[in-house]
Amino acid sequence: MMTSTLLVASIIKILVIVGFLFNVAGLLTWVDRRQSAMIQDRVGPNRAVIKIGKFELRVFGLLHTAADGVKFFFKEDFMPPKADKLLFSLAPILVMVPVLALAAVIPMADTLCLKQIHMTAMVNGAEQSWWPAAERVGTCTTDSVEGAVSPLNVGILYVFAMAGQGIVGAGIAGWSSDNKFSLMGALRAASQMVSYEVAIGLSLVGAMMTYGTVRLDDMVRWQGENAWGIFVQPLAFFLFFVSAVAESKRIPFDLPEAESELVSGYFTEYSGMKFGMFYFAEYMEIVTSSMLVVVVFLGGWQLPFLHRDGLTIAISDVVLVETVKMSHLLVTIIGVVTFFGKTLAICFIQAFVRWSLPRFRYDQLMRLGWRVLLPAALANIFITGLVLLAIQDAGPSVQGALKTAADVTQGIVAILLASLALRGVVFAFSSRKIEHVLVGSAAAMSNARGGTKDAPMGA
Repeated sequence: MMTSTLLVASIIKILVIVGFLFNVAGLLTWVDRRQSAMIQDRVGPNRAVIKIGKFELRVFGLLHTAADGVKFFFKEDFMPPKADKLLFSLAPILVMVPVLALAAVIPMADTLCLKQIHMTAMVNGAEQSWWPAAERVGTCTTDSVEGAVSPLNVGILYVFAMAGQGIVGAGIAGWSSDNKFSLMGALRAASQMVSYEVAIGLSLVGAMMTYGTVRLDDMVRWQGENAWGIFVQPLAFFLFFVSAVAESKRIPFDLPEAESELVSGYFTEYSGMKFGMFYFAEYMEIVTSSMLVVVVFLGGWQLPFLHRDGLTIAISDVVLVETVKMSHLLVTIIGVVTFFGKTLAICFIQAFVRWSLPRFRYDQLMRLGWRVLLPAALANIFITGLVLLAIQDAGPSVQGALKTAADVTQGIVAILLASLALRGVVFAFSSRKIEHVLVGSAAAMSNARGGTKDAPMGA
């Protein structure tokens, strides 16, 4: 019975994580267009439309994303005559599969104890059911469902292994295309990804030292009982985020696919669904990297003061709100929603970065990776080690002060989240009036400077 239950739970987890990954990756193509139009003050996606009589359905430009997906299936699958047919066809698979495999170890929620979901008891001679709260400390070891599709004891090491496979796909794609621009793009991609993977790995060493584990779910639990990683490892958070954006090869780090220099880089010769796999894998990398940022530095499924047994608001030994018992199933569902909400927020920030910063030169890109991020990551490891040794040798008063500081950070996050939620509600229900103001025109500027030499052309 338990085997069938766990099988069903595994299928549900796969559908949830893969469905979220594909749908958000598709929506990010719309976000890129919509957000870029907002930032650059121009018209966004509005051409694709479904007409039903006189009624036109535009859906905020979402039909452009649907049209792109359909277009990939019907475009010609072109292959250069002198390309290596096996490697040329294998490269898109080698790019997309590691992204999907990476998502398998990312925990969406805390461990779900099946015995705590539904319990029955005899009350006054009648059977009564209820959904009890779980214990705050510890997790159940039997009859449980893990929050990740495939939880591994070497979680973060598996992430490093899978993240490095994208280099192989990009390199093979450029070499097998028999195109000099593709080959140059592949060389750029390989050197860029190797450089920034070093910074990514070293930036996470400080986090592993702080949390005392390489399991991703245990990292999240540590943050729930102490402070989020962004507060205890702020430099590592910055280094990891920058390196993750560089790994996805998007502006300002899109040197391997720079249109003005390399046409489209290592996938210049690809078309149809093969190009669609490269294109979609890039957006999927944004989602998976955002998930990792959330898990390692932003508390994963955790919300401030919400624990496995319910809501408890306390700063050090001062309890502001006694424990409000909540159903274990309800807490788990809130955790899943929280995790995906944080992931969407980080995806939005990455899209904002993509349309706000100009492209680096290639020498600037490599200098940033080797001369700035790498030394900063090594310095972070050194400082983290010194701080941990000092805390271990410190007395109870220092450790108590650190616990109070951790609770204060939870309060700061709670206030920030509440203010953002309130602002979102006000923004959603407020009326907005757009006023178009003509700043100037060529004729007005010419007249202000004395007019033109020749009279205006007649009709």
